[in-house]
Amino acid sequence: MKRQSHLLTLPFMPFFCLPESVGIYRDEPDHTVIRAAGSLNNFNIHYVASGKGCIEIDNVVHTLGPGEAVLYFPMQAQRYYSSEDDPWDVRWFHFYGSGLQNYFIERGFHKSQLWSIRQPSAFEEAHEALLTEAETHRMLKPAQLSTLTYSLLAVFVEQASALSDDNKSNSSANRILELLPIMQQEAAQPFILEEWAARLGVTTYYFCKLFRNVMEMTPMDFVTRCRLQMAKQWLLDHKEKTIGQIAVEAGYPSVSYFNKRFMEHEGMTPSSYRRLYGV
Repeated sequence: MKRQSHLLTLPFMPFFCLPESVGIYRDEPDHTVIRAAGSLNNFNIHYVASGKGCIEIDNVVHTLGPGEAVLYFPMQAQRYYSSEDDPWDVRWFHFYGSGLQNYFIERGFHKSQLWSIRQPSAFEEAHEALLTEAETHRMLKPAQLSTLTYSLLAVFVEQASALSDDNKSNSSANRILELLPIMQQEAAQPFILEEWAARLGVTTYYFCKLFRNVMEMTPMDFVTRCRLQMAKQWLLDHKEKTIGQIAVEAGYPSVSYFNKRFMEHEGMTPSSYRRLYGV
């Protein structure tokens, strides 16, 4: 099964990025692509939703499975193909834009071609939105195409981790992801690392290591973000409450510490934020 949409390449365009093509190949065991260096002047990402595929880089064959992807820069040699025994469901898109080279290099994406996506569903949903738009309207809504392309790139940049022998399996990542809504809901309560590790049935050391691998931050950093997010909302929704009351309800018995953390993230005190954004 193939779904694909190929679009006109605009030589001069006012957008950060646009797709050149986007599609899905599923149950195509003969799917094989070979491109010589210098033959393709756009970026492309191929993401495996299910099954397996092979990527050849410098004469070394790498097998990609569900939740993994390859990123090609313009002019790079490309050789990739589906597994015959377990054909891949590969979601791909080719894209271009004058600022993309620096965008990826500044974020370190030139250091690896192979990536693991921590939240596959987010990538797949963003890809489907772009593909549907391209199939439905082609080039009739270029601003929408650009917006959806950037949205997909943003998901990739946020969720991608370079593949290595130390990467955890998707099942381990999912165990952390399932905890996030609960951690957010209970963020104002005292954070006890041992209790959260026990919920996963692992040691505190492994819990922190796994959390950092999935979220690229510590569990406490995540809880802090949740607390400050709640506090920002409450500062505006409950103007009858003092800063001290908001601090306690957000999990900060010490007002001075609450002010310090708020300042670190927002660049202003809670009082200044309330004055600036209050209606």
